[in-house]
Amino acid sequence: MYPFLFRLNKKLEKIMPLITPTAVCLGVIFSATLQPYSFLVPWIFALITFSGSLGSNFKDLTRVIMHPVPLLTCMALLHLVMPLVALVTGHIVFAGDSLTITGLLLAFAIPTGIISFMWVSIYKGNIAFTLSLILIDTLLSPFLVPFTMHLLVGADVKIDTLGMMKGLLWMVVFPSVLGMVLNGWTKGKIKEKLGVPLSPVSKISLGVVVAINSSLVAPYLKLFNAKLFVIFITVLLIAISSYAIGWLVAKLMGWDRSIVVAMTFNSGMRNISAGAVLATTYFPAAVAMPVIICMLFQQILASFYAFLLRSRYGMGTEPPSSTIAASAGNGGRLSG
Repeated sequence: MYPFLFRLNKKLEKIMPLITPTAVCLGVIFSATLQPYSFLVPWIFALITFSGSLGSNFKDLTRVIMHPVPLLTCMALLHLVMPLVALVTGHIVFAGDSLTITGLLLAFAIPTGIISFMWVSIYKGNIAFTLSLILIDTLLSPFLVPFTMHLLVGADVKIDTLGMMKGLLWMVVFPSVLGMVLNGWTKGKIKEKLGVPLSPVSKISLGVVVAINSSLVAPYLKLFNAKLFVIFITVLLIAISSYAIGWLVAKLMGWDRSIVVAMTFNSGMRNISAGAVLATTYFPAAVAMPVIICMLFQQILASFYAFLLRSRYGMGTEPPSSTIAASAGNGGRLSG
């Protein structure tokens, strides 16, 4: 129905690892031009979230909730294990630098990335699990993220908790719920009619959001120094570990390939664009540095882990919805 947009979307999927680093560079180079358009970022990001949620439905959510162990495990990794890893690492490497520590924590306290669905679907991971995780994590994010930030660094940095909650509600929760309601109301037809043309638009919009956010912290990125290099390496190592921990935990739990793939991408990827919006809106500019830097290689790391997963398991086959509950119910173990 939309052959050109379908082909464009496929091409954009192939170059996803390059989109965000390129957008960061463009944001720094054209910072003066892009900064005045920062007011558009929440609106653009709401469109991205809406587009990503058009394939979600409440039935898959209910199915996964009935067997919640993988879901709760991934939530614990996202909002307990990795924030603590970021916080401890920050205090060790940047002792006394409360703004950088806050930025590290924010980068790894925000919810899982909606774009992880793309990687999970390409590599035949558990789609229902991924969509349910994204939805639940998204709906809880206005409470989890401010609570985590306030609890762990609230004494050191002034945090606009109410403003952060409102921002997450507007950018993430409302568009997600709207997408799910429309998907249910149209019995899935909305995904084909609106989701297909919006898919390439949302990927291009992601680059636009990254570029505008990068323009806001361009003065810091242009002054590359030893501290910025240390932040870069620190964020990179934590990000690498977040994917690895998700993979390792899924393997230790004995879950099958589809959940291993989903856990790897969902524990590693973050809604980093939303994090950048929060950082540049509700915190001093220096807090945004680790978040912006994380944008540089999140997609590249996803591509690297996709290669490792493909080497270990092959491309696999997408699990039918009817097998998802059974898989979760027996711990996700392989049956033969």
